[in-house]
Amino acid sequence: MAPSAAEAIDEGVRAGVRIAVDAGAVRVGLAASDPGGLLATPVSVVRRDRRGERDLEEIAAVVAAREPLEVLVGLPRSLSGAEGAAAATARDYAAALARRLSPVPVRLVDERLTTVQATRGLQAAGVRAREARGVVDAAAAVVLLQYALDHERSTGNPPGEQVDVR
Repeated sequence: MAPSAAEAIDEGVRAGVRIAVDAGAVRVGLAASDPGGLLATPVSVVRRDRRGERDLEEIAAVVAAREPLEVLVGLPRSLSGAEGAAAATARDYAAALARRLSPVPVRLVDERLTTVQATRGLQAAGVRAREARGVVDAAAAVVLLQYALDHERSTGNPPGEQVDVR
């Protein structure tokens, strides 16, 4: 039987909903946890708006509706842990999101292989590649969020690094 929310808190997990953001070049996947911080589920996929801020507005609406403890943004690193151009773009996106969502904290969390895991999971569930394009970002956000929740439960520490609001 799964532990209750109170038991999860005793295990080192802070109470509260978390929202994960997997920002791709075309789409942004969103996932949310339950209030006990045990389980990640997909929320939606938002079209990326590189010219305006429509995607940030849509994410802000989800955040306002769910009142999360924090928002976690995926930070793409290479397998060696190095950061390249994609990581710089993710950091910029997280900073813009942090300014938009303040005072809700935004954290960057390592997302190595989340899209690969999400794609494999969708394939195993019988979802064809063409159909998966629209949901793989939300599935990747679920993988990212579940990793973050599990990390916090096992270490007692919040995952990743806090984004400064400037």
